[in-house]
Amino acid sequence: MVTTLGKPSSLIHEIQMEKVGDWALFKFSESLQNRMESLLEKKKADQLTPDEVAELDTIGELDRIFTHINAMLAAQNANQ
Repeated sequence: MVTTLGKPSSLIHEIQMEKVGDWALFKFSESLQNRMESLLEKKKADQLTPDEVAELDTIGELDRIFTHINAMLAAQNANQ
């Protein structure tokens, strides 16, 4: 995985759709999910490099975007 990322769009190849019941939701690929968890563990241990801090920030922003979009999709589906 590339360690220096600047924009969430640089991770577009790591985006998947997952069918949950009647809904299709955005999620991370398994490799990106694992990378985020690895970086979070290193952060807890205060062992992140500056490049890893930037990478975790990028992944975190994409996670917030997905959470918001998935919440909007869930609300829309609940109203139908």
